[in-house]
Formats: sequence, structure tokens, C-alpha cells
Amino acid sequence: MSDQRFIIEMGMGNDLYGQDYTKAAARAIEDALRHSSLPLFEATGLSHDAMRVQVTVGVQDPEAVDCAALAAKLPRGRAEVQAVKGGLNVTNPDNGTVIVIASAAVEAFLPFQG
Repeated sequence: MSDQRFIIEMGMGNDLYGQDYTKAAARAIEDALRHSSLPLFEATGLSHDAMRVQVTVGVQDPEAVDCAALAAKLPRGRAEVQAVKGGLNVTNPDNGTVIVIASAAVEAFLPFQG
């Protein structure tokens, strides 16, 4: 049987001044990770290497996201990051600056344990 998802967390991040989609995505991922604690590894003796981590980040310009850099920052498991169209750009009408808002879903999978 294939992997089973055992956790999903969502997060939001932004870059207020630099219009940096990777920075906003990193902050969204960090926000999601702050909501999680995985005592299951200590309880079961499973290795963190058994965990596959799949991250989807939504931004208005997915091509501008450095997915490899984001995957390298994830602390546990075998990570994959994918950027898709989503998030939000908000333009300040007074000065034209753009705030980049990213959303992230962080999913963790383990091989079927049944």
C-alpha cells in the first residue's frame, strides 16, 4: 500500500516590501510548522527519514519561488516543495508597493503501518 498522510498543517506568510515570493513562501511554511509537534517518532521508534514531507505553496507568481531552497530548509523527512498559483498580491494605491502573501500546506506521509 502507498504512503498514508498523518498530518496536514496550513500557514500564511508575507513579504511587505521586497516582493520576494520565496521569502513569503518560507514564512508561510514556518507558520505551518509552528503549529505542529510530532511525538510519534519518539513513541514508535520510527526514523524521521521514513517521513515524506510534501509542501504546496500558493503565490501569484509560482515561477519566482525557489522550491529547492525551501525544501533544503525543512528540518525533517524527505521534502518536496511545489509552487502553484494562489496567494495574493496587494498593491498600496498611495505608492505602488506590492505586498506578497503566500499560503502553504505542509503534509507529512509515512509508509502504511497496518
